[in-house]
Amino acid sequence: MKNNLILTCDIGGTKTNFGIFSSDASTNFHLKLNNDTFKTFLNSNYSDPQASLREYLSTVQFKVNKAVIAVAGPVTGGKAKITNLPWVIKKEQLKKVLNISQILLINDLEAIAYGALLLKSGEKHTINDGKPVSNATIAVIAPGTGLGESFLTWNGSRYLAHASEGGHGDFAPTNALEIELLNYLLDKFDHVSYERVCSGTGLQNIYEYLKMTGKVKEPSWLAEQLATAKDPTKLIINASLDRKNPCKICNMTVNMFVNILGAEAGNLALKTMAKGGIYLGGGIPLRILSILDHEQFMKSFRNKGRMSKMLENIPVHLILNTKVSLFGAAYYGLIAT
Repeated sequence: MKNNLILTCDIGGTKTNFGIFSSDASTNFHLKLNNDTFKTFLNSNYSDPQASLREYLSTVQFKVNKAVIAVAGPVTGGKAKITNLPWVIKKEQLKKVLNISQILLINDLEAIAYGALLLKSGEKHTINDGKPVSNATIAVIAPGTGLGESFLTWNGSRYLAHASEGGHGDFAPTNALEIELLNYLLDKFDHVSYERVCSGTGLQNIYEYLKMTGKVKEPSWLAEQLATAKDPTKLIINASLDRKNPCKICNMTVNMFVNILGAEAGNLALKTMAKGGIYLGGGIPLRILSILDHEQFMKSFRNKGRMSKMLENIPVHLILNTKVSLFGAAYYGLIAT
């Protein structure tokens, strides 16, 4: 059977990943040329998504007739607006600009959800074994630049992914310190969602709260580095993980983040009855894997009163494959036609 080439693209709030997949059948596809087609572009270098797509296509030696574009934002009627980026994507416009006959738009968390189904041994890290129920709902929560959520339901023959904007739901504090955090953020924002406290920007908001309210003193060396840091989130996480020079304010920031992530992951499990498992995606969980393995995360996840016992049985996995959304987008390109 002739190979089908699928261009995949994952447009996030900070960067865009690209890759070209080939397939002989819906169960057998792989990234072409051993990842030679996988590339990452920083969105800040481009005025619009068409510019980055055109540049990517100029670097590869393939003619593609199908593209699946995963976007970090809601997709409606062939259009998408990136939530944390001033980009609007229109399917019909891209067809003309890129000269590609078939373009599919999909929410990035839908793509990650499909990709989670394809994970091989060694591409996920289990935080809680649980007792998975066959063909039950599976849910995904992914803190990165923003906070994405999605879920998969079984239709009798295969799983179908569903997009969600649950990350923009109201932040619900679970202790006195988080109540103070909410009050602090209500003075800054009209609405405080989980994304405001459980994402890259959210982690920075927690840090600023701890610093500005005087909960913990900010060391001078850290203040100097943060003043010029291109990625403050990375700096805060690295400082919290530094055993030789432990940073109290960074430790407290990350611990609050983990508690909030665990609580919202548990909320998502309850809302979707995700007895098939919860998958953690996004860039931040990968950076704090060692902390997520501690009891704190699962304690927060299970802390649901009368529903706590049920949550003990839900498996929790961390996705290790950083290209999972591209694999999921390629899979969607196969099952959607």
